[in-house]
Amino acid sequence: EYYHWNQWIFLQMYKKGLAYKKKAAINWCPACDTVLANEQVEENRCWRCESEVVLKDLEQWFFRISAYADELLDDLQILANWPEKVKLQQRNWIGKSYGTEIYFRLAKDNRPLPIFTTRPDTLFGVTYVVIAPEHPLVKELVEGKEKEREVKEFVEKTLKEEKHIRGAEGKEGIFLDEYALHPLTGEKIPIYTANFVLMEYGTGIIMSVPAHDQRDYEFAQKYNIPVRQVISEDGSADESLEAAYEEEGILLASEEFSGLPSEDARKEITRKLEKVEKGRETVQYKLRDWLISRQRYWGTPIPVVHCEKCGIVPVPEEDLPVELPLDVEFSGVGNPLETSDSFRDVSCPCCGGNGQREMDTMDTFVDSSWYFFRYCDNQNTRAPFNKAKVDYWCPVDNYIGGIEHAILHLLYARFFTKVLRDIGLTEIDEPFTHLLTQGMVTKDGAKMSKSLGNTVDPGYIIEKYGADTARLFILFAAPPEKDLEWLDSGVEGCFRFINRFWRLIHGNIPLIQQSGGQEEYGGGEKREKELLYMMHSTLKKVTDNMEKRYHFNTCVAAIMELVNYLGGYSPQTDNERKIFAKALQWSMIMAFPFIPHVVSELWEKSGYKEPLDNYSWPEYNREFLSMDDVEMVVQVNGKIRSKMTVSRNMSEEEVWELVQKDEKIQRYISGKDIVKKIFVPDKLVNIVVK
Repeated sequence: EYYHWNQWIFLQMYKKGLAYKKKAAINWCPACDTVLANEQVEENRCWRCESEVVLKDLEQWFFRISAYADELLDDLQILANWPEKVKLQQRNWIGKSYGTEIYFRLAKDNRPLPIFTTRPDTLFGVTYVVIAPEHPLVKELVEGKEKEREVKEFVEKTLKEEKHIRGAEGKEGIFLDEYALHPLTGEKIPIYTANFVLMEYGTGIIMSVPAHDQRDYEFAQKYNIPVRQVISEDGSADESLEAAYEEEGILLASEEFSGLPSEDARKEITRKLEKVEKGRETVQYKLRDWLISRQRYWGTPIPVVHCEKCGIVPVPEEDLPVELPLDVEFSGVGNPLETSDSFRDVSCPCCGGNGQREMDTMDTFVDSSWYFFRYCDNQNTRAPFNKAKVDYWCPVDNYIGGIEHAILHLLYARFFTKVLRDIGLTEIDEPFTHLLTQGMVTKDGAKMSKSLGNTVDPGYIIEKYGADTARLFILFAAPPEKDLEWLDSGVEGCFRFINRFWRLIHGNIPLIQQSGGQEEYGGGEKREKELLYMMHSTLKKVTDNMEKRYHFNTCVAAIMELVNYLGGYSPQTDNERKIFAKALQWSMIMAFPFIPHVVSELWEKSGYKEPLDNYSWPEYNREFLSMDDVEMVVQVNGKIRSKMTVSRNMSEEEVWELVQKDEKIQRYISGKDIVKKIFVPDKLVNIVVK
């Protein structure tokens, strides 16, 4: 019922040219026996099983996510309620760069070698060309040569390194015994492969200008490649260039462009390249099209048939879904679909001749790229979902998930949303209004996971401390977007608090039963004001942090502070008892979302007939959010010498006037030099004298 619509969406994308098949060098996980997208390779290992990934040339299906690169980038601006770190990761992944595509040529057969650069003003300083190790051309250029084995070993070694640190500990490479032709001078330039060039940048081939790029300079020094300066601050050559000059400047040794400032030279050189048809102004993206082919049973079958006569033929929509077969063998090796003759061999929908189904299935990230729309209309048998229902419910108000999905899932979901909009299914531009990325649970500094064997058995915690203790610790230990370090001592601390809370409520049940249902009464007495302030300010903190910020740890801390305060409070008048009983009731209501089992029992013991979850959340009264008077401590050289009662929020100048009139303080500061005054509003003044 669901993957039927995966297939329908695929066919709509195929019609629009957004789904296509091509041969490509792909990431292959030998253990999973399947293809991986670039995003699913972490430190050259499979994101699922952590096996080492290798490169393979295969015909594969892609989604043309690059067609939406600009919109995916620009619309990050409207995601005001997304974490900046997530938006930054997506910006970097899309990686938009303005520059020039320059057509060098392979010397041996004049084949074009397109190279992207943001600095065409350095074109006359090129002394070598580098091809990324994983580029298919590397293998082709050394095939049958003496260097073939050496290059293959170098490539395999390089691809084991994490991409973001390749070459960090030293630039390494191999000359491929081939040359490129400079587009404007015709000079023969040596071609290398090296560990500091990535396939994801530009075309996977770079022009190296060691005089004006430090990375290129270090490589040139190591392999004795000439360094040719073509820019300097004033347009004169520096004979003793000991590092790359990477700044803007004036061109030199650049034919008719010598003497031009860098900015002007970029434009003029690009114009010249366009005129002689050897380059063009362009925009490049790091973003690559989404490789969706997988060789697994559990993915959605790709709904096309391969016919020798007709080529690739889409399955008619009325014949959907193409169902996964049941007559398959699972050997743990290869694609299980290939063991099913009944699935593979079919008639061509176009000519009726012999055909074969596509044996690849779709990446399961396809499933998670639009499921939130299907939730709005999950029984629909005529369409993926009803447009009116989705436009009513979406975009999703609050979306919660791990930061590890910043690129994979979230980028794909944004892409799908825009595609579904463009085929008329929604009017939604972005899928998720507010994004919360929760942190990991860690133990002893490592991510807690089954594979690492460092998980904590919740059964043990529940048996020893109760479910509420585990729940409270998880919510109290860290805000949701931060990692949570699991500490047994923290669990025990939460258990002690729950016991303290139990004793507080249980010991005052008669008082609650007598007056807990009445509203609090605010009198003019200082103790009453302080109690009302603690109640209402705590309620405000808990309400705001729960509803607006999801900072549950701050909520728990505020409740703990209130419980500690109430534990030391002894009501002395009828009015105080009424307010105190109300404070106890509110403390149960506020604690209920965090320790529901304990609070439910205390609530029932307190005599309330209705269960707590039938009660409305209380509202704080701004009138009680401040107290008129506070007690200020006055210190001299860090020692308490006096205390005074002052109005809340009194300024430093006003407090200082009162301090100077205090006879106790005068004895300690009279005739001495005042070095410093430290003022903490509503709490203390510390006078440093000598």
